[in-house]
Amino acid sequence: MTRLNKYLAECGICSRRNADKLIAQGSVTVNGNKAVSGMQVCTSDCVEVNGKRIQPVSAKVVLAYYKPVGITCTEKDRHAEKTIVEAINYPVRLTYAGRLDKESEGLILMTNDGTLIQQMMKGANHHEKEYLVKVDKEITKEFLDKLSRGVYLKELHETTRPCSVEYIGKYTFKMILTQGLNRQIRRMCACFGYGVRSLTRIRVMNIELAGLKCGEYRELSGEELSKLYCACGMSKVTV
Repeated sequence: MTRLNKYLAECGICSRRNADKLIAQGSVTVNGNKAVSGMQVCTSDCVEVNGKRIQPVSAKVVLAYYKPVGITCTEKDRHAEKTIVEAINYPVRLTYAGRLDKESEGLILMTNDGTLIQQMMKGANHHEKEYLVKVDKEITKEFLDKLSRGVYLKELHETTRPCSVEYIGKYTFKMILTQGLNRQIRRMCACFGYGVRSLTRIRVMNIELAGLKCGEYRELSGEELSKLYCACGMSKVTV
């Protein structure tokens, strides 16, 4: 048995959150009866959305995508110049695992495997994400030391976790985070009077950006994909 909102997501209809909205709106039926929030279904049940029967997508896909600056991480937004879904234009509905703001670029993993996304997004799992950051004034050792120890972000009422920071050049450093607060790096730098000129995510867990050109994607497979699933506590790759 599977929760109905998860089942709808696995069928590629929408996210779990939007599935709950469809259920609340009365757009979903199970075996001819109006669905209710929290109910569970199995593969033999007839699930329909707006009168059309749906079934889970059997093949799982995981993409590594180099998001350019200017692309918005959302599935639908009439105010966005271009969404990530429009930019990739993949034939199967995919969802991103971890956002990058519009002004940032770099690696985003896209997949139709909802369970994988959930495991990757759990903050308690401390999964690593690595960034290359360029700021608007000369970097000091004191600045990097303060970043690495954790920074209290007043707007979010939260202190960032200690992190790894590496000096690269006069204005550039690398940072490895194990959490994903809203605009975290930009907020952390601003606390010490630094503005971020460019921000590029170059790694998510064991998946690296290297080899991809801006705007390109590649399908993950083989050992690289197996390691990703294993790191998420999923011993069997469902692709």
